[in-house]
Amino acid sequence: MSFSMTRAACERFLAGVHVGVLSVAGAEPDGAPLSVPIWYSYRPGGLVTVLTGRESVKARRIRAARRFTLCAQQEETPCRYVSVSGPVVAIEDAVDPAERAALAHHYLPPATAAAYLVATAEQLTADVTVRMRPERWLSADFSAIADQLRSAPPTTVERVSPRPSDPVGPA
Repeated sequence: MSFSMTRAACERFLAGVHVGVLSVAGAEPDGAPLSVPIWYSYRPGGLVTVLTGRESVKARRIRAARRFTLCAQQEETPCRYVSVSGPVVAIEDAVDPAERAALAHHYLPPATAAAYLVATAEQLTADVTVRMRPERWLSADFSAIADQLRSAPPTTVERVSPRPSDPVGPA
């Protein structure tokens, strides 16, 4: 049984409301990648867009690597995820206020988004806009197995009580 999603299903999922985890290679001696949660935007057939601090570790690593991976997941059952990797096609020094507002409203309720935009207005000049063209897609959708488990007959579990001589509690 394959758990992979179709490309169209991957694109619809990625366009939904999910906090992504951005991963980018490291140039440090240990070579460890940086993986951090981030808001992102995506429209099917388009580019993945993230906003980040101009001088942040993310921005420095993205500039050096010229590519990154973004993974979005649904934690509730049935679990699903989509991971996309690709080259950075633009790092724009400016942040479009309308694009930033759309991102805030994508993740937050209207009143909270409005307050967030006011409280973080300095990000309009402190952030950069990074755009990535998805090339490699990985995905899993465990809906089918979850449906099977829901329709399976219940099983009986035998409970065994400890013998009086068995220790109780942490060893």
